[in-house]
Amino acid sequence: MKKLLSLMLSVVAVSFAGSMMGLDALGKEDPVGATGAIAGHGYAGGAKTGDGYVMINPSNLAFEERVSFAVTGDYEVTQADAGKTYTNSTLNIPSFYLSFPIGDFGALALGISQHYSSNLDVESKDSVRAEHAHLEYAGSVFEFVPTYAIRLPFYRYISLGASMHIVAGSNERSLTLGPDNRKIDKNDAWATNKSEVTDIVKGDWETESVGYYTLSAMYRGRLASMFFSVTTPYTLVNNVSYDLRFSQTDTLERYDDKRKIKVPLTLATGIDYRLAQIHHVMLDFSIRGWDEDVENISGSWNIPEKTETQTEFMASIGYQRDGSKLFYDKYLKRMQYRVGAWYRNWYIKDVYEIGGSLGLGFPLGARGTMIDIAFLGGMRDKGSSSEWFENFFGIRATLMGVGSWGNKKPNYR
Repeated sequence: MKKLLSLMLSVVAVSFAGSMMGLDALGKEDPVGATGAIAGHGYAGGAKTGDGYVMINPSNLAFEERVSFAVTGDYEVTQADAGKTYTNSTLNIPSFYLSFPIGDFGALALGISQHYSSNLDVESKDSVRAEHAHLEYAGSVFEFVPTYAIRLPFYRYISLGASMHIVAGSNERSLTLGPDNRKIDKNDAWATNKSEVTDIVKGDWETESVGYYTLSAMYRGRLASMFFSVTTPYTLVNNVSYDLRFSQTDTLERYDDKRKIKVPLTLATGIDYRLAQIHHVMLDFSIRGWDEDVENISGSWNIPEKTETQTEFMASIGYQRDGSKLFYDKYLKRMQYRVGAWYRNWYIKDVYEIGGSLGLGFPLGARGTMIDIAFLGGMRDKGSSSEWFENFFGIRATLMGVGSWGNKKPNYR
């Protein structure tokens, strides 16, 4: 596979993936439900209230006083270096949610969020040397996330929350090799002598049980807020079918398989310090201890059967300056300003990521509707065992609308 990718990287590549790391495993993991506001302060802010629903901390929802909906769009450009350089990009809508408070009975929300993605389209052609290779990935793992949260009636500074994650999605990989075999592994050279052979893998995602859960508790004080959450372990099931063919009608081999990926327990915590009511300093940390490797899609070619894993964690720090709530103040004073940074160990062995962000919140109208925009950049590295690394730059934007449907007057207890 490495030799094949080296061949493809020698030409101009058109791609639709944020990262090429882990494509045969789970793909790129997105911070679940991260909005433009969260991304703007470095993916920290699970304990901060007032910026909408936070999926890593469902208990945060209990402090929301207004009905809100939010849709998030994400654009990322990646420049990879593996001895040669190429550039690719991705554009998608990774999350959407709707939340509404129900007074003393707590609050409800429904979110849809992309968790992992593997999308790529790379082709190499040379008619003179009779070289042809085409590699395509398309798919994602996404989740429906209903959530309920409530503040304790006898101590309103503490809230409890729970989310259920219902997994769905699909994946597909198509690998076509042409007649030239000089840069193909010897074990696969038989397929490239006289005609093109395409290996197609199609599948869908589910979990062994109905879903998995996130449980959290949160304390919101006058000067600081803190949360702690635990996400239960679960087993992802990928039902896949393999189809090796010369054409649409000429199939060499076809069979079905099922790969199971055991995703371990996740722990997360965070704190938000408030200074002079408008300044927020946020620290977040999450960890997941992988103890089994991830089975790859693999297939007919000489592709490794497993991706080695490591302890996955993410540490982030962020700052936000809140804008004025007075509609007649100057617009620049009503805006929100954010900055943040993070360090992240991927689930893939030796892969780590360092990034930073700048964010702005633009108020729209007097009700509190916002457009939150984050500019993100950083580097992903495969470690000393590989020459592969990626630089990335992205923009994440969220439109959050608010309302007061069926709400009582605000409770300031």
